[in-house]
Amino acid sequence: MANKRWKHRPEGSNWGDFGADDQLGRLNLLTPEKVRQGVAEVKEGIVFCLSLPLDYPGGSKLNPRRTPPVLHPTGPEDEPRYNYPVSRVDARFTDVVCDDRVLLTLQYSTQWDSLAHVGGMFDVHGDGKREPVYYNGYRAHEHVIGPVDYAHDDKRRKEPVGARALGIENMAAKGVQGRGVLADLHQHFGRARKYVGYDDLMRVFDQDKVVVEKGDMLLLHTGFAQAVLDMKRNPDEETLHHAYAVLDGRDQKLLKWITDSNIAVLIADNYGVEAVPSRPGGEHEHASLPIHEHCLFKLGLHLGELWYLTDLASWLHAHKRNRFLLTAPPLRLPGAVGSPATPIATV
Repeated sequence: MANKRWKHRPEGSNWGDFGADDQLGRLNLLTPEKVRQGVAEVKEGIVFCLSLPLDYPGGSKLNPRRTPPVLHPTGPEDEPRYNYPVSRVDARFTDVVCDDRVLLTLQYSTQWDSLAHVGGMFDVHGDGKREPVYYNGYRAHEHVIGPVDYAHDDKRRKEPVGARALGIENMAAKGVQGRGVLADLHQHFGRARKYVGYDDLMRVFDQDKVVVEKGDMLLLHTGFAQAVLDMKRNPDEETLHHAYAVLDGRDQKLLKWITDSNIAVLIADNYGVEAVPSRPGGEHEHASLPIHEHCLFKLGLHLGELWYLTDLASWLHAHKRNRFLLTAPPLRLPGAVGSPATPIATV
């Protein structure tokens, strides 16, 4: 199988399976039937917000590249539009107005990763030359434009930065809604730093009667986001980096299960779904974040990170349930490679 962008696809990938120009990946599995299945899980009409406040974790200790949002009023500095009496424009008007803007790191808090977030160096033509590419063969510097061309001596580029393909707006336009399924790793592993592989995950599924079907959205509750919330915008990175369950991306059986399960998305309440950094991968060439590579690059499987799942997990556990309706669109921001999210679970 090949198309205009590639002659060879990575081993274990699904490039081309959803069409030569597909930009949705496994979101294609969120069919009308999956939406109906999600709606069928609504019994009580109780709604849970699955987002942290977007100014959490707080500071930049967990990632120096990502900074908290900064709010500013609109308008000129001498007349900021906050508590602004419109009578200053016309004495007849009685309105008082607030209007603001925000400087926002899109993947600072509760977030979605787009398929342009992580790619790989891969020989798409079979000529022995690797190049930076993303899901379904979309190219760096052609479809995902950055200010620096690292493949050509760090050459500076003048084009507008952004994803011309695989941007988060594709996910938003699709509409992320369907059946969510929660696996409560925290119930089984507590606060311990646990690298969860295939066997561990299957034991949790078996003990909690978790059934994951094609097109479901899988959520993993570890307790990490609750710890972040409890730290009140002053995260203890030493504690957070050495506690709570993370998926073991070096476990090949786990990667194969992610492929075979046909889940539509993979979500966790921890910092990266998988261990960051991952376990050592040996002397051969390999991805630093193997689940990111496997999901975003190979499968077109979006990742959700730092979701707040504590209240939902507690309710589901008390009612012996693990399925619900999940509605979780990102911002419809063209060209962005990630987005904040304010997901809603309805039970």
